[in-house]
Amino acid sequence: MQSSISTPQPALRGISSMATRQLLADLVAAYAQRSDCAITIESVGGVDAAKRVQAGEPFDVVVVASEAIDKLIASGHIDARSKVDLVHSGVAVAVRAGAKLPDIGSEDAVRQAVLAARSISYSTGPSGVALVKLFERWGIADTLRERIVQAPPGVPVGTLVARGEVELGFQQLSELIHVQGITVVGPLPPEIQITTTFSAGICTGSTQVSAAHDLLAFMASVPTADAKRRQGMQPA
Repeated sequence: MQSSISTPQPALRGISSMATRQLLADLVAAYAQRSDCAITIESVGGVDAAKRVQAGEPFDVVVVASEAIDKLIASGHIDARSKVDLVHSGVAVAVRAGAKLPDIGSEDAVRQAVLAARSISYSTGPSGVALVKLFERWGIADTLRERIVQAPPGVPVGTLVARGEVELGFQQLSELIHVQGITVVGPLPPEIQITTTFSAGICTGSTQVSAAHDLLAFMASVPTADAKRRQGMQPA
């Protein structure tokens, strides 16, 4: 009688932007309770994540800003039919723990807080790009140029704030709430809030499309809503 040895299924490999790092860790842990599928997801700066996918590095799933997913679809790296929106993520403001909290209750208050700060920082992702446009609209971009400390890709703005290298930090709430040594002042007011939608997609080179589809379906499902809110995001 012949015996057969089953070959373990290779782990699903994913890459994501830093903003969704903790959320994806929570969702993967929850998914592991209902599936025997092994999953590894690496979180890096969103720009770097997209570049690595474009360079042909083998991944099964990608979670980055919706616009970045669209570009990866256009370049043939992600299957357009697999795209699913996961969360909406807003920007918050942080100062070093113990520092005086600035007023950010209105657009004008935020503008005054920015002008009063000796240094400010924001990410290299879509929220940072949107902030630059906001400063340009306010007509203060040139005034702020020498005060801006750009956070390197993958380095949380909150880390720079905690070290005292930056007085006022802007980043997605999900990336600030776990940083020690800072105080999250609050979200940007509604009239200037910057919301990024993070989406997921399956790489066209994936050899585990069915397993990847099941994972993304779970991540987008209603039971994951509370986990998303705990990480400072809203279900998409």
